[in-house]
Amino acid sequence: MAQTTQRFDSRQTMRSKTFESFHYLDTNPESVSLHYHDFYEILFFLSGSVNYRVEGHTYRLESGDLLLIKPQALHQPSITPDAPYERFVLWIDRNFLQSLSAPSMDLSACFGDDITGPINLLRPPKVQQVSLGQMVSRLNREYQGGLPGGEIYAQGLLRQFLVEINRLALQTTSRIRRMDDPDLVDQVLAYIGIHYRENITLETLANAFYVSKYHLSHEFSHRVGTSIYRYVIFRRLMLARELIASGSAPGDIYQLCGFGDYANFYRAFKSEYGISPRQFASETRDGS
Repeated sequence: MAQTTQRFDSRQTMRSKTFESFHYLDTNPESVSLHYHDFYEILFFLSGSVNYRVEGHTYRLESGDLLLIKPQALHQPSITPDAPYERFVLWIDRNFLQSLSAPSMDLSACFGDDITGPINLLRPPKVQQVSLGQMVSRLNREYQGGLPGGEIYAQGLLRQFLVEINRLALQTTSRIRRMDDPDLVDQVLAYIGIHYRENITLETLANAFYVSKYHLSHEFSHRVGTSIYRYVIFRRLMLARELIASGSAPGDIYQLCGFGDYANFYRAFKSEYGISPRQFASETRDGS
């Protein structure tokens, strides 16, 4: 599976309106903060010592694992620096993924939930790990190689790769449980997911779940990788960004997203995205 790798790109936005492919090998991996995307991400893990948090759940990666991250899911790797970290990464635009689907198979289904919870990590049988690794390696070579028709070839391989992953997701034996069992933090995350547009504070959550503020704060930060306050702001900004991208005016939606006034919304949005809400609205319209 030897091939030229790409230099790690720390950006978290897509340049393509279809998909992007990367092969990374980092001997001194950079730390990555908690973040989310507006697109689908697939990580095919090759080597390293990595725990991956996805929406507060932690997974220990093994060679050949497939990590599936859907749009708006907060995630963060925890990387041991003394082990080379190698992986293939695919970014797929939401609309493009739907265009690849067919009535017989929704290719986004593997990123969804089932009765046991979210499908975040698949561990294929060893033989299938080899075939999938060869497929994603060829996909990346075609995408990055600059050959005539390379992106078209890569697109065909991507569709085939996604069909295989969706078949895997239907096999419950390939789904890997997270390292942690459902607990207080899971309950708090679920509560925030429903009530994040309301006035949520550490104190109100501690009272709601009959625990001390210190214990809740410590457990949440340890599991999720950020504070409760920061997580709530993340959630509100994600909704605001979605609404603005859908055509809503920034001045009309900040209260719907849980911000008490426009000034606080403006500061949080610009701090997170580097531009004002109105600049983002303008760029979204210009790019559509």
